[in-house]
Amino acid sequence: MFEKLNAFIPPMLIKFEKKSVLIGFLYAFLGTMLFSFKSIFIKLAYEEGLDTDSVLMLRMGISLPIYLCLIAYLSRKNNMPKKIIKQNFPLIIFVGFMGYFLSSWLDLKGLEYISAGLERLTLFTYPIFIAILGALFFNTPIDKRIVVTLILTYLGLWTIFNQEAIFNTENTALGTFLVLSSAFTYSIYVLFSKKVIDRIGSVWFTSLAMSVSSVFILFYYVVFFDLSDLTINLDAWIYMALLSIVSTVIPSFMLSEALVKVGATRMGIIGTLGPVVTIIFAVWILDEPFTVYHAIGTILVILGVMLLTIKVRPLQNKKS
Repeated sequence: MFEKLNAFIPPMLIKFEKKSVLIGFLYAFLGTMLFSFKSIFIKLAYEEGLDTDSVLMLRMGISLPIYLCLIAYLSRKNNMPKKIIKQNFPLIIFVGFMGYFLSSWLDLKGLEYISAGLERLTLFTYPIFIAILGALFFNTPIDKRIVVTLILTYLGLWTIFNQEAIFNTENTALGTFLVLSSAFTYSIYVLFSKKVIDRIGSVWFTSLAMSVSSVFILFYYVVFFDLSDLTINLDAWIYMALLSIVSTVIPSFMLSEALVKVGATRMGIIGTLGPVVTIIFAVWILDEPFTVYHAIGTILVILGVMLLTIKVRPLQNKKS
């Protein structure tokens, strides 16, 4: 069907993709949308008296049984790639620690001090860190496009940062630094996780990495905090359930599968929707301020990351 439709469309106009690719776009779009609500649910949980450590513990504590059930299901349905998993397990532990323990803790801590919109935009800069780390450790050259990306993106963040400092003069710098650190550690997670995904598949990797990070988080909380001191009201439980299932478990698998079907470049383009969705709902639900400076900063950040992720294919003239 898609091929027949393409035959009626003039050259250089939009083409219908194969069914599997369209499904990948759908996964990427829905996963990005659901993941974008994460900052909103966390902010609402903070308003109900929870803090960074309790939110992180509850988020992964609710998610862990789901991932473990999926691992059990996969083990029974398919032959478990024991040898490959055993060979890569130290790397799985490392990326699990970096991606969804350390990075998540820094992100949630930063959200205590800055708005959900600024947090999402700051976290959105992780592709830049990937490019820089790739140049430093994987012999990937830094070209003019990366330099322009850095200028656009951080000019945008600086514009919003200055505006936020008007409303919160004490902690904006600290919150932004924490979320930037989260973006940095998440970029390490992305760089090293690609190798493991290629070897064991996206579903196995997501289930194992998320389970490992959940164990790290629960151990951390049990060692340093007292569960008896934790008080949670009904609204907080609702927000945590939504955060764990709607904005963690479901999008984690959607985005992993989308990465396989559409590739990292297209995923990066679709990912530009994330900050926009977060900002819209932060203004609507959380009553966060949104000025012309926020708009300018948002556009600059999104343009910068799109410049880094989109590869422009030169037009080729057809021979007559």
